[in-house]
Amino acid sequence: MNDELLDISGFLKLVIEALEAAGVEYLIGGAIAEWAWGEPRATQDLDLVINVPIEAVGKLSKELEKRNMLIPAEIILDSILENRADIPINAIHMYSGLKADLYPVRPGDELRLSAFQRRQRVDYGPPIGPVYIHSPEDLILYKLIYFGISQQSKHSRDIAAILRAKKNQLDFEYIEGWVTRLGLGSVWKEMLDSIS
Repeated sequence: MNDELLDISGFLKLVIEALEAAGVEYLIGGAIAEWAWGEPRATQDLDLVINVPIEAVGKLSKELEKRNMLIPAEIILDSILENRADIPINAIHMYSGLKADLYPVRPGDELRLSAFQRRQRVDYGPPIGPVYIHSPEDLILYKLIYFGISQQSKHSRDIAAILRAKKNQLDFEYIEGWVTRLGLGSVWKEMLDSIS
């Protein structure tokens, strides 16, 4: 595919190829995961959670570089080891300008570790194919977190779409357990009330 004509689906495929070539496990979140559980919406960037073994850092850097995303190994390593705010590693494609936010799993991040264990494999068909994505419950939890921080309506719309599409299939006990632990009870109640 011509780099200048790369669309979000083709870019996702490139990023997944780099991760798999480097032996890095992943899960997709954000708007792309929303496609499976709620309703499709346009996006210009990707959100992925990555579980990078220290020994794979150099290989990941090289595999991304082969696909025109320059991230020095030191930046990846610092992001994994530093106990800092939840700031992603930005993988920006040099020719298209498309961006993937890579969120490394860090020791002690219980929600992200739990989400990783619950990830689900979904086949989006060509050109993406089968990929790992957030479970609908974990996607709701992250959308609640980000809505609580930013108040962006896209997060509340996404949650409402998942609740409408999957309401009878969701593990509400799991969601509400984390909602309590994260102190998001009022935001969660507001979301539930808005779709009743």
